[in-house]
Amino acid sequence: MNNLNSILIEGNLVRDPLFKSTSKGTPLCTFSLASNRIYKQDFGTEKEVSFFDVETWSKLAENCYHLGRKGRGVRVVGRLKQDRWNGADGKIHSKVTIVAEHVEFRPEFKKEDESDKALAEEAMSAVPASEDESVF
Repeated sequence: MNNLNSILIEGNLVRDPLFKSTSKGTPLCTFSLASNRIYKQDFGTEKEVSFFDVETWSKLAENCYHLGRKGRGVRVVGRLKQDRWNGADGKIHSKVTIVAEHVEFRPEFKKEDESDKALAEEAMSAVPASEDESVF
């Protein structure tokens, strides 16, 4: 019987995802996300940031590589995996990684800069509108 090993986490990508393939050609995408926790402390609030490494495989890896970029919000559902190894210093090291089974990206909203506003105003002034019709 398997024990329960499940995680759901939301955060923002710390940097652009990295894409590579295994020696057998299986796609692998890795990225790091930062998850914020805000809590009350004394008379104010405190912010705690935790960083997590995530890996995705196969088609999910390809999608994450194409859709992910630094700062984008993401929700990850998956499981925890612990790697252990002996270091050159003779000590045993370990690292916990999230292996994603499902990834959702939050919508991106383009920030409108001054050049976009000028182009929109120019386009609007070029379209004739009568009193009976609306432009949009």
